[in-house]
Amino acid sequence: MPELPEVETVRRGLESVLVDARFERVEQRRADLRFPFPERFPERLTGQRVLSLGRRAKYLLAALESGEVLIMHLGMSGRFLIARAGANARYPQEFLHRAGEQDRHDHVVFTMSNGATIIYNDARRFGFMTLTAGEELASHKFIVNLGVEPLGDELTADYLASRCHGKRTNLKAALLDQRIIAGLGNIYVCEALFRARLSPRREASSLTLGSGAASERAHKLVPEIKSVLEDAIAAGGSTLKDYHAPEGELGYFQHSFAVYGREGRECARPGCGGVVKRIVQAGRSSFYCPGCQR
Repeated sequence: MPELPEVETVRRGLESVLVDARFERVEQRRADLRFPFPERFPERLTGQRVLSLGRRAKYLLAALESGEVLIMHLGMSGRFLIARAGANARYPQEFLHRAGEQDRHDHVVFTMSNGATIIYNDARRFGFMTLTAGEELASHKFIVNLGVEPLGDELTADYLASRCHGKRTNLKAALLDQRIIAGLGNIYVCEALFRARLSPRREASSLTLGSGAASERAHKLVPEIKSVLEDAIAAGGSTLKDYHAPEGELGYFQHSFAVYGREGRECARPGCGGVVKRIVQAGRSSFYCPGCQR
């Protein structure tokens, strides 16, 4: 499943062709994806101007002139393909990942007033699109229980310590809890913990002192969460299996992974000499270096 940097890369790619443009034509080619499309989906979008395109966790949020918000989620294999006016409408650039890009998986096609064509392709159909009133977005079932944004000012050492105070669960599970931090996924938790030299097996409560204040570990971890996400976004995300950016560019942050997917390889930290280990926590693979992550 695309993680936050990949979704943010998609958002930035779509922003230039969606914002300030109108939906001239909306072609819905099936009744459902993961969930049924909302009633009169094409009619409610057609003619609407997109005021902004935001992101909350892994949800893309297009604010419409009508006051509604189009909520979009990529699921596991969803992608947007963009063809600008005069470009090849099927494959705007040469794609290196052809699997799942057959026409039969093109489920929604947006024709925009600026001449762009936006194709939503989803081989596994775990993504979805829905509409909600703008004033009800914060209380929407997909949004209401989300924690703070990892790149926002609300994620501080004090906040993280307060949410982990007294938690006996492991640190990896706490960081993946979307009610605490929204959109932080498995890959970047592994990488952030490596940068902060913290073991994923450590108790989450170790981020707090006896008084409940943030420990030194929390003060080290929060900047590393932000920096690894910012580095990944700057690199265009990570191309793993189905993911690539909307106009065909591939993400290259996977070439900078320090621990993720590197089981059995020497630790990338100079002078460590440890070997990356893989363990399974709550059904997810955790990669870390026992030599320098304590």
